[in-house]
Amino acid sequence: MIRWRTIDFQQTETGESGFVDPSGDQRAARFYRLRSDAANVTVTLTNYRGWSNSIVLSNGAVEAIVVPTIGRIMQFRFAGEDHGPFWENPATLGQSPGENSWAVSGSFGGDKAWPSPQSAWNWPPPRGFDSAVFTGSVTNGQATLTGPVDPVFGIRVVRRIELHPVEALLRITTTFEKVEGPASRIGVWVVTQLENPVRLFLPVPPTSIYSRGYQVLGSAPPDIAVTNGLISLTHDKTSSAKIGNDAGALLWVGDRNALLIESPRITGLPRGDYPDNGCSAEIYTNPDPTPYVELELLGPLTALTEGESISAASSYRLYRRTEETPLEEAMKLLNEE
Repeated sequence: MIRWRTIDFQQTETGESGFVDPSGDQRAARFYRLRSDAANVTVTLTNYRGWSNSIVLSNGAVEAIVVPTIGRIMQFRFAGEDHGPFWENPATLGQSPGENSWAVSGSFGGDKAWPSPQSAWNWPPPRGFDSAVFTGSVTNGQATLTGPVDPVFGIRVVRRIELHPVEALLRITTTFEKVEGPASRIGVWVVTQLENPVRLFLPVPPTSIYSRGYQVLGSAPPDIAVTNGLISLTHDKTSSAKIGNDAGALLWVGDRNALLIESPRITGLPRGDYPDNGCSAEIYTNPDPTPYVELELLGPLTALTEGESISAASSYRLYRRTEETPLEEAMKLLNEE
């Protein structure tokens, strides 16, 4: 037992700890190590790239930057650095959201939440979920973004953002609250826009519902490969591409760092309970001259009626690269248990 990993954490004002194992693993014997850290997360309000009242959460190892004005988490990076893997659109820095925010390719960048499936709203994204001003608040070292009630879906988006006390680990819990209107069968769809990578990776579940381990959702990436149970691709400069499968993890590998994003798929649900013909993880790449990529994690579809809500938790773990090749890095990080 040489590889230990944080699977959940919770800070409380009393210093008590909550622990949940969400893996769904049914093995008879499991081993846990509990470590309790004093609250170590600092909160700073700042003007971030022209957006006033932005929130910086820092634990000394990493920092997350939350921008209520545009309802997004705009960066997750190592402390002391001015750059991270999240893509920030230079064409929209400091701007306010509006009906035409997506008239600029990529809009603002960063991390956001949409309702799935896209067929329920087509394009552009519904304003209450994207391109609207959110309210930001901070309690006990955690930030919360609260959006307006979307006029089409009657749903409010609430996102709780928290850092682990000492590790390079960010967790975002996204909740859709049904406030008004007829029932909506939707799911939580978390979209993270990232810088141009060296390579992207998507694991193939051992019992994948897809014969190739993935399906093409738009155009196929020209250099897609499947090696040792890992699907990989790069950014295509000439055209957009999109694939998806039934995994619960996605990996971005850059020159110096790597970012692993996870949200475990709920086991036992019918294929039709997930959008896009059963997808819980998707990768999109945007062509030049706006070379960003999107790592997307999708929760199951649920029929929400007034007063009900659905939630999905995503974890983001930042690493320094240690392996010579992106594949070696991916095999190490995606095989950690």
